[in-house]
Amino acid sequence: MGYAVMLLLVFLCHEVSSISILPHKHQTISLLKFKQSFTIDTSASGVCEYGQESYPKRSSWNTSRDCCSWDGVVCDDITGHVIELDLGCSGLVGTIDSNSSLFQLSHLQMLDLTGNNFSNSHISPEFGKFSSLTHLDLSNSNFSGQIPSEISHLSKLHSLRLSKYFDSNKLRLTTHDFKSLLQNLTQLRELHLSQVNISSIIPLNSSSHLTTLELIATGFGYFPKTKWNSSASLIELNLSGVNFSDNLPESLGYHLTSPRYLSLSYNNISLTNDNNVTLPESLYTLELAACEVKELEFLRSTKQLSYLDLSNNKIQGRIPDWAWSNWMFSLQDLDMSHNMLTSVDSIPLQFADIIDLRSNLLQGSLPIPPISPTYFFISQNNLSEEIPSSICNLTSLVMLDLAGNNFRGEIPQCLGNITALQVLDMRHNNLSGKIPTTFSNESSLRSLNLHGNKLEGKIPRSLANCKDLEVLDLGDNHLIDTFPMWLGTLPKLQVLSLRFNELHGPIRTSRIENMFPELRIIDLSYNVFSGNLPSCLFHHLKAMRTIDPSMEAPRYFGNTYYQDSITVAIKGSDREIVRILYLYTVIDLSSNKFRGQIPSIVGDLIAVRILNLSQNGLQGHIPPSFGDLSSVESLDLSGNQLSGEIPQQLASLTTLSFLNLSHNHLQGCIPQGPQSHTFERNSFEGNDGLQGFPVSRSCTDDRVLDTNDIVSGLDDEESNSEFQSDFRKGALMGYGSGLCIGLSIIYFMLSSGKPIWLARIILEMEHKIMRGRRKKQRRQRNYRRRNNHF
Repeated sequence: MGYAVMLLLVFLCHEVSSISILPHKHQTISLLKFKQSFTIDTSASGVCEYGQESYPKRSSWNTSRDCCSWDGVVCDDITGHVIELDLGCSGLVGTIDSNSSLFQLSHLQMLDLTGNNFSNSHISPEFGKFSSLTHLDLSNSNFSGQIPSEISHLSKLHSLRLSKYFDSNKLRLTTHDFKSLLQNLTQLRELHLSQVNISSIIPLNSSSHLTTLELIATGFGYFPKTKWNSSASLIELNLSGVNFSDNLPESLGYHLTSPRYLSLSYNNISLTNDNNVTLPESLYTLELAACEVKELEFLRSTKQLSYLDLSNNKIQGRIPDWAWSNWMFSLQDLDMSHNMLTSVDSIPLQFADIIDLRSNLLQGSLPIPPISPTYFFISQNNLSEEIPSSICNLTSLVMLDLAGNNFRGEIPQCLGNITALQVLDMRHNNLSGKIPTTFSNESSLRSLNLHGNKLEGKIPRSLANCKDLEVLDLGDNHLIDTFPMWLGTLPKLQVLSLRFNELHGPIRTSRIENMFPELRIIDLSYNVFSGNLPSCLFHHLKAMRTIDPSMEAPRYFGNTYYQDSITVAIKGSDREIVRILYLYTVIDLSSNKFRGQIPSIVGDLIAVRILNLSQNGLQGHIPPSFGDLSSVESLDLSGNQLSGEIPQQLASLTTLSFLNLSHNHLQGCIPQGPQSHTFERNSFEGNDGLQGFPVSRSCTDDRVLDTNDIVSGLDDEESNSEFQSDFRKGALMGYGSGLCIGLSIIYFMLSSGKPIWLARIILEMEHKIMRGRRKKQRRQRNYRRRNNHF
């Protein structure tokens, strides 16, 4: 008996293995065909959710391995069928049409294609044939057009995600298809259709299992007034930006008997205690940003909130005591930024991780939470008095933003001892005294912004311990020091602004070979630096020597809570730039006492977008190497003692939109190129030796051009050559036929032409005549000299 059972087991194992081997070959072929139908672009990580980076999973797909061991592929242990395919955020670029080999994988139960680029193609109706599918995610993959009704055939679906967060080509879903989808997908638990264009309100829901519904920015207009036909209650509901324009309906309570997450942000709804809306006590997360909220009384029933977003509303006065009492031991994230709060005496939250009270009208002293949050933002208020040293008790701080207040006194030295601190922003206050000198080797600091205070003394050497420092802005203070070349040892420093201080002396050569390797913005303007321009410094700026194509698109520095900003001079005006890194490459050494010649090595810094060396004592010629600055948009060399001609190479700078060479000793012809017509006369004024557009009519005429002539000439330049040709014909005909006939012919041409060009042509002919007369006069003078000599 035992022997028979053993034989049976052996037989069954053999049969199962045979069955599992058969589908592998076909599945391998199908998967490889699917792989070959796409290109890979891992730089397309912008479509990936929550900052996730692209990872080309299919790189492991080859015939040397069983397809069930490939990245992103899961097979059934018994049958060997591919049942899960996860190619989310894989950098796929291409289309999926109805003939795709993907649809040969008929046993799929889970399919994730999120975060790819399917080139605005439509979702194929063939997706509706995956009869075993329980999870389908096509979100953020650049699909467009109508969502096929066949999706509602996937009766086993538990989760359907078709949201689009990152591209503007919306998917569409008709009222009929939306209703069919909800009626047929009776097993559905999660439905994500954010930014899908739904043409009407939410229909009645027959699903008894639906717990998560996300319809961000779907635009259906208003919430249904009647209770849904559902035996289950939603746990998570996100209806942000759906264009509600009414009071929150009382029917909300029918749908949300025990919710955990509710988001109604960016809707024009009125939320007051008069609405008779009682929010359930079970809420953990509540998002009501930009909802015209004016008071908090309707929140009195909430006692378990962990996350509360009331930003961008009209809440006035102070946060009531009952709110702090309700949320003291539960609230972890509080965002009440951009309101009209005037007073916060204390913040008695015991477990807060994020406190955001930015951009209110808060007055008085700085409230210090009893327990350290991770992120504390209270900038852009009217807080005053000194910053208490008890701020240093918040030892878990990662980001501290106190900018844009009226704090006075000294910066507590102990802040340098908070080793977890990554961002310290105290710009635009009235702080005085010295910069903390206590930064240690354990420091995590990567952004220090003290711009616009009254700080004195020297730049502390302890900053050299901050090896993660990327942004240092000490501009607009009263610092007295020499150039801190030792900051060049910081391997990650990308932004250095020391403008508007009292820094002095020459910028000396350093013996260290690798200095400022990542620096992209250096602003030393409005100091009293002297000596020659620092060739040694320019030699070290390696990050400015190459153009990284991946940096063309704006990138966000910091994270979702904080964005760095810096003030730089752009096209002659100071501007505050937010999201600064990767957007601008700046060298500003203006308004100092530098002298000598401009080093030609500056032309090697081809990534520079803004170059300002104005208001110094620079001499010599403009280096021809400036023609290599292929990215430069703003070039200011005004207010120096530069001489010689403007290099012809500058005419080839097609990116140049602002040029100021005024008040120097330049001479000769102004080079003409694609951008020349965009520069005005004031770009060249104060150079008596310059000629040509836009200073004079030509390089041989020093008379100033009339502005109207310039504009009209540019507008009509195309017709100039044709008219000029006709004019010459008329002149020649007049020469052969007699003056009167010739003038008559010219008059006839002018009656249908543009007379302004006659003036220009006459001037041109006049110039030729005058040049001829001058040559003749020179010959006559030379002849007389020779005769006198003899």
